[in-house]
Amino acid sequence: MAIIYDKLFSLLKSKGYSATYWLRQNGMHSATVTKLRKNQRVNTDTIDTLCKLLECQPGDLMEYKDAPDR
Repeated sequence: MAIIYDKLFSLLKSKGYSATYWLRQNGMHSATVTKLRKNQRVNTDTIDTLCKLLECQPGDLMEYKDAPDR
């Protein structure tokens, strides 16, 4: 897991939004919300939609964390 979406959920919280409810009300499928919560891969269309809705940049939603050595 290299990309994490903690920033997205912090941003939603700071705006006073219930993350899952807000995402679903703005057209995110429940499977996509689950992927975001589990830091799984989502497509760039999803990131584009989130940036438009939240008026932000991709770096405001996600960050890269180096995976531990295996």
